[in-house]
Amino acid sequence: MLRAIAEYSKNDRAEFIRTVQETQAAQQTADISQKRKRLAAAQKRAGELERLICKIYEDNALGKLPDARYEALDAQYAKEQDALNAEIEELEKAVTGYEQSRKSAEKFIALIDKYENFDTLTNTMLNEFVEKILVHERACKGSQDPTQEVEIYFNFVGRYIPSALQPLPLTPEEQEELRKKEARKDRLHQNYLRRKANGKQKEWEERYNAKRKAKMEAEKAAIRAEDMKKRHFYYRHPVFKAEAAQNCL
Repeated sequence: MLRAIAEYSKNDRAEFIRTVQETQAAQQTADISQKRKRLAAAQKRAGELERLICKIYEDNALGKLPDARYEALDAQYAKEQDALNAEIEELEKAVTGYEQSRKSAEKFIALIDKYENFDTLTNTMLNEFVEKILVHERACKGSQDPTQEVEIYFNFVGRYIPSALQPLPLTPEEQEELRKKEARKDRLHQNYLRRKANGKQKEWEERYNAKRKAKMEAEKAAIRAEDMKKRHFYYRHPVFKAEAAQNCL
């Protein structure tokens, strides 16, 4: 994915920036629209509270509002005002971050330019490029050929897929082949569910795990025997140490 993005960004930077911005807009438009509406409402209410606080202070000073009532209203308005101010601050950060996202493509390109190639991916590169990776459940458990979605979110650009890796439209023949494949997967999945319900699946898994464990133990024994034959002894485990000592005698 990173190699495809790097190649795309270097071959046509203007087009890359445009597609990144379009992707970001599509992902954020609905959410940021709601935030902007809420921000306007919160700011309007904050202004109303400020006027109300001034009014009750004036009414109290002129003797129109008893002290007890003034103190109760003042505390109520102050509490609401504090909550609104905190919400407004968060909303303003979100809106500002969205408006500044138009420059994030350039930041991502600068990060790509930092590396000559992407043949080897290091932990440092991963931390610099990748924000998060979401691995979804398999679409069909029990299938020998399941599909499983993996979402990669990059720093600065979010979930971006370059055009070279975008899925191509399927031909009628490919659609029919996909339909048959999905139908077969569904039949296998239904068989899996029936085996799981009647306990046959658990029995098969236990037999399979037992065979696998026995095979691994046999391979370990063969390696130990070969080491003993070549007099390569390891003393990391008491059992191996005792075996080695006995062979030396």
